[in-house]
Amino acid sequence: MRRTIALTLSSTRDLLSGNNEMGNVALSRVLNILTGLLFNILGFGVLIGIWYGVSILTDNALPTPVATFAVLWEMIKDPFYDYGPNDKGIGLQLASSIVRVFTGFTLGAVFAIPMGLLIGASSFCKKMFYPIIQVLKPVSPLAWFPIGLVVFESAGIATIFIIFITSLWPTLINTAFGVASIPQDHKNVAKAFGFSTWKYLTKVLLPYSFPHIITGLRLSIGVAWLVIVAGEMLSGGLGIGFFVWDSWNALSLEKVISAILIIGIVGLLLDKGFSWIEKKVTYES
Repeated sequence: MRRTIALTLSSTRDLLSGNNEMGNVALSRVLNILTGLLFNILGFGVLIGIWYGVSILTDNALPTPVATFAVLWEMIKDPFYDYGPNDKGIGLQLASSIVRVFTGFTLGAVFAIPMGLLIGASSFCKKMFYPIIQVLKPVSPLAWFPIGLVVFESAGIATIFIIFITSLWPTLINTAFGVASIPQDHKNVAKAFGFSTWKYLTKVLLPYSFPHIITGLRLSIGVAWLVIVAGEMLSGGLGIGFFVWDSWNALSLEKVISAILIIGIVGLLLDKGFSWIEKKVTYES
């Protein structure tokens, strides 16, 4: 009987100790989130303060935060209105840009990943193609736009083309790096067990290089979102880039700054999404 009571008390203490540890972990996470949120608020507060100061110094030539946020609120209250070709809501403009970005980004990834695997796995291919990559990678996105217009004879498709051609490089280079950095021990084990080419590809090469591929995709989506604004300024029609240019022509700096804020928030969300995927597929050593 005494032994049973002792065991029960011991189990109770262990349970309470475990609950306390879980509670401490949860509390620590909440405190970390609140601390991070506080620093974010302080950072944005400083930015808004500087913005307000510049507005005062320029005699409101640059719209104040209050005036800009009022216009931004009007834009997001009814984001999907459509009153004609040159008068569409910010939601429609943003959706059009996102479709173009993911179309060009996906095409770039479909080309870049197999090419990166090939370059990383073959020294012959690396010697042959890597110099071409280094020549084409630094070319400005806008320099590709006239070529896209000539080849595709469509401003919309030309915009997708420049997203494709400029966003594929980070994925290609990171994929090649991931494949090239596979430890020799992994290769030796695959040879010792007589892995076929397909089995080596699916069991060794792709699993090891996958975190590098995701990192490349994360960088590529950032490039794609950066390029879309410049591309749509040239192509016109519909999109967040065209909205910025059209607002500038209408001398509405409040709308220009509002669009910049929206572009930044969407870019942040895209980066956070790929960052979350990157953490899920990265193995901690």
